[in-house]
Amino acid sequence: MRVVMIPSGFKECLQVGEVAEAMERGARRFDKTMDIKVVPMIDGGEGFTKTIINIKGGQLVHREVVGPVGEKVPSYFGVIRENGKRTAVIEMAAVAGLHLVPVQQRNPLKTTSYGVGELIIHALDYGVDHILIGCGDSGTSDGGAGMAEALGVRFYNDKQQLITVEGGERLIEVAEVDTSELDKRLHHIPVDVACNWKNVLCGNQGVARIFGPQKGATPSQVDLLSEGFERYATVIETAIGVNVRMIPGGGASGGLGAGLAAFTGAKLHERFSLIRRFIDIEQAIATADVVFSAEGSLDFQTPNGKVPAEVARIAKKYDVPVILIAGAIGKGATANYRAGIHAYTSITQKPVVLQEALELAPIWIADSIESILRQIDIGKKVAKRKDVIHVKRNGRIYQNQ
Repeated sequence: MRVVMIPSGFKECLQVGEVAEAMERGARRFDKTMDIKVVPMIDGGEGFTKTIINIKGGQLVHREVVGPVGEKVPSYFGVIRENGKRTAVIEMAAVAGLHLVPVQQRNPLKTTSYGVGELIIHALDYGVDHILIGCGDSGTSDGGAGMAEALGVRFYNDKQQLITVEGGERLIEVAEVDTSELDKRLHHIPVDVACNWKNVLCGNQGVARIFGPQKGATPSQVDLLSEGFERYATVIETAIGVNVRMIPGGGASGGLGAGLAAFTGAKLHERFSLIRRFIDIEQAIATADVVFSAEGSLDFQTPNGKVPAEVARIAKKYDVPVILIAGAIGKGATANYRAGIHAYTSITQKPVVLQEALELAPIWIADSIESILRQIDIGKKVAKRKDVIHVKRNGRIYQNQ
């Protein structure tokens, strides 16, 4: 049996490489000689930079920048070299991710993407020819305004007073945008962004309403953010001539996609179409007998462009079954059957507090994979026995093939 494992990371728990290691460990416990191919898959969130530079043989460049709650945090970007050019690989989650926002400070009205802009500046100072940015697992909802401020953009209220956008709550005050001090190197450096194309900035399906509650927003705060994004989009269109209101991917990472498109001229990509330029999973899936995937939380949103859904979409082409393990099973998880996931299960073995569950996750992942493989093995043995005809003669049972 040829087994292929294509997990994503477990948000705020394990990066994708750690999940992959635990999955393989469980499989090897069942059969040390099993034919296993492990392909850690990223979606633009946690693990984006390190996974790509590991594949491409790049390097990490460490810098200290402003984190999502306004305090300095250690961060990094990657540099890879291809065809004589240097590409900076920036992971939004590594500087403004949800895991960097303390639980008691999870208020998307107050968190900033400023550090993302600082990493872009550091990458430009490094002398790169191209910038690749992964959007995902964010802890901010400021439309990329903080990022823009770090790049030199200035925002004014309706009294023509300079304001500092220190979170999504101040977007409602923005009346004018001045890009005259925007770092001019961005005119010559292409920026590509891997993001979830299903996320838009404004409207009933806008990022504030869909993802605001996940980042700690109350219903009234969601309304304020939504109204702020509408105003922000109007001001951007008036000042720059770019309509970011409903562009695919504009809502990625709390609207960072829209900010990147407006202020850096970035091209937003459906994340897997871009990521698969670096990670080829189709060949591995096509030759597999069974594919395992993994996700921290499985629910009705998983089919909307997350890693397991992409794995299932490709597996359908080759009629390969997909089994998924998850840290938690949430609302509407059965939608994943229609998306091509043949079976799923939670790794959780007993009731525990969240912190203990996070600590036990690597053990439970390995246990789950071993258990599922043992169940598959039982199924194979049962199927084999069905091919055997049992004949009773003279009080004894014989097997005829």
